[in-house]
Amino acid sequence: MKHTLIWITFILFAGSCISNKRITYLQNLPGNEAIELNEFIPFAKVDYRYVLQPFDIVDIDFASSNEELTKAFEFQGSRAMRGGGGGGGAGDIFYFTGYSIDQDGDILLPKLGKVKIASLTEEEARLKVQEAISEYFKEEVFVKLRIGGIRFTALGEFSRSGTLLIMKNRATIFDALALAGESSILAKKDKLFIVRQYDGGAKIHQINLNDRALLASEFYFIQPNDILYLEPMKIRQFGNADNFSASLGLIVSVTTSLLLMFALISGNL
Repeated sequence: MKHTLIWITFILFAGSCISNKRITYLQNLPGNEAIELNEFIPFAKVDYRYVLQPFDIVDIDFASSNEELTKAFEFQGSRAMRGGGGGGGAGDIFYFTGYSIDQDGDILLPKLGKVKIASLTEEEARLKVQEAISEYFKEEVFVKLRIGGIRFTALGEFSRSGTLLIMKNRATIFDALALAGESSILAKKDKLFIVRQYDGGAKIHQINLNDRALLASEFYFIQPNDILYLEPMKIRQFGNADNFSASLGLIVSVTTSLLLMFALISGNL
């Protein structure tokens, strides 16, 4: 009986162990060309450029020597509201001060009415707004247009799931992971799924966070509206423990209690 309990304890302990190879980021994996430390890794050349889509929010600034003309294109109070802007949640300042692209792909601008900018890149959309203003006003107006940060959604084995915002023009997959919270020990780091939005649809891509070759991958940088999903491993923690240490402590505690009970029963017999 005693030996049986010891074997059960060993099996539970072994089954609860997770290899470092499954949880360590950026390894030199077998079958890939080794990437050594301090080695220069060029970014992947990606033909795809993000195009604006319905329900995106863009921030548009207008500048002109004519102050009255510039004010005509600003939301009332928008300048006063644009002081901050953190990278916390999806409720960012651009939601209140930016221009939302409607379902038909248009934004509604003061004086100009609707301008269709969906399916255009940021620069193409800026030039189109610039052209629309030039047709309406004789005076030169400078236009700056950019998407209101990089919004993405984190689902699965993250400590902080939901829709999040990075206030940058460019962000890496690790920027996103840092904001969403270090993935739990039970996450399949070799199977991070990215649901990426394309013009008129979406694709599902799978990347391996354990692989150092990710640095040269086209998915090293995230895109606006990406959905990140981390699958859990098949292994499950015992009880309601929040981490592996607590689970292991629970296993040891239960096993010790069983051995003590066995010793007491054997002594009485």
